[in-house]
Amino acid sequence: MLVQVVLLSPLLLLLHAPALTQGQYDQCRSLVSTDDGAVWEQYACQPKAQTMKDYMRIRVEPPGITCGNPPERFCTLENPYLCSDECDASNPDLAHPPQLMQDRERGGLITYWQTVTWSRYPEPLLANITLSWNKSLELTDDIQITFEYGRPTVMVLEKSLNYGRTWQPYQYYADDCMEAFTMPPRRVQDLMAANVTRVICTELYSRWVGSKNDKVVRFEVRPRFAIFAGPRLVNMDGLYTRMESMKGLRDFFTFTDLRLRLLRPALGGTYVQRDNLLKYFYAISNIEVPARCKCNLHAGQCVFVDGNLQCVCDHNTTGQDCQRCKKGFKAKSWKAGSYLPTPNGSPNICAQAGTSSGSNCECYGHSNRCSYIDYLNIVTCVSCKHNTRGQNCQHCRMGYYRNASAELDDESVCVECGCNQMGSLHDRCNGTGFCQCKEGTTGTKCDECLPGYYWKQGCYPNVCDEELLMCQNGGTCFQNQRCICPPDFKGVLCQHSRCDGGKKCNHSGAAAAILSLTLLLLSPLTTLLQAAAP
Repeated sequence: MLVQVVLLSPLLLLLHAPALTQGQYDQCRSLVSTDDGAVWEQYACQPKAQTMKDYMRIRVEPPGITCGNPPERFCTLENPYLCSDECDASNPDLAHPPQLMQDRERGGLITYWQTVTWSRYPEPLLANITLSWNKSLELTDDIQITFEYGRPTVMVLEKSLNYGRTWQPYQYYADDCMEAFTMPPRRVQDLMAANVTRVICTELYSRWVGSKNDKVVRFEVRPRFAIFAGPRLVNMDGLYTRMESMKGLRDFFTFTDLRLRLLRPALGGTYVQRDNLLKYFYAISNIEVPARCKCNLHAGQCVFVDGNLQCVCDHNTTGQDCQRCKKGFKAKSWKAGSYLPTPNGSPNICAQAGTSSGSNCECYGHSNRCSYIDYLNIVTCVSCKHNTRGQNCQHCRMGYYRNASAELDDESVCVECGCNQMGSLHDRCNGTGFCQCKEGTTGTKCDECLPGYYWKQGCYPNVCDEELLMCQNGGTCFQNQRCICPPDFKGVLCQHSRCDGGKKCNHSGAAAAILSLTLLLLSPLTTLLQAAAP
């Protein structure tokens, strides 16, 4: 294939030139003519934007929030007392499952997901919709959610950067931002370059105006782009320059998952009408997420393979997001491509091992330079990174062990031992990650106790247990740490009698004696109280 491309005519090379000057970063490389012949010129590149709703996985919570099981009647805000509609999960014509949020409407028939009605008012009607792609994406235009029968009066759009492990708010929506979230309402149009990534609360999409056409809720991306690229987004160089220079800007438009938290449905007025709760519910007919695969400017294409989006990586990179260098190309640390200088950017290509240093020393990509030690007559790697050490950065630092599933040139080749400080003798472990444990302690990280020991900031021998060190004379073992003895007995295992000579104590007699003494002491007080009474 390479030979065929090299034989391209000069005319075809000229045809590629206009695309390169547009600055859209859709090409990773191009063949150019030089005095030495045709050579590849590399560029920063990214996939084209597309609608991502075809690839998203939808999860709706809590269980049972989708209407139809059991079948249920509902009304609409436009006709609140004509409750002739029905949701029935067992009937395809009356069902409203979650997948109808991402289908393509055909023949003018609008299909939508719908929740149960607010029959349990005043208990809140809450629903979460999680959209997942198992891939890092970058927004390229406004997110649009189309609600049928009224937009929610309160909701939150959240995003995750780590596949749903943690979440952060993207935008708040409410008919009264101060009441719902104690935040003043803001418009995206009022943001400036310095606060373009601010999380705001907007009232624009939540107030009821009684129009069937007011269905869409937006997360506005284009107005944020326009702050740097102009109202018509013609100055994209300005946007790309800010993407590189402004900390956190690229991350603001990046996500792996989105989540809608629906907190209060459309009311159709100021108050909830308790006499007709069948008109309150959520219904979504469409979700549009215009975005591109995040490939760190190392890929011009993104394909759908085995149910997942995957960057077609260039520049000697690999990974789902082109987030690391290929094996054999780790002579220097991986780095994302750069939009600068426009219009072609900097590809930051992963270099082949051995090409970044003047010596022949192999450092497996964990060091950028080598040093010659004269008296030993060896060349050694300097300042090994990624928790490696050794002449060739081929060993792991103390407190780390070799990841058996990673190649020697992988940045994650050394894994921290993570030994429990209370249970281990030191922070070092063997080649399989097992720490050296103190007496009575076990487990890979020395954070568990052997039988016969209990954990209390380390493992200590059981004082008592239910097998070998049983509490005697009716005593009970408390957390393996001590015996709780009955009144007659004492000792570590309740093995000693409290009575002289080992005779059994007569608690009934003692109790009677104590009661008599108590009455004797109280009798003068009783006499005084009776005398003082009128």
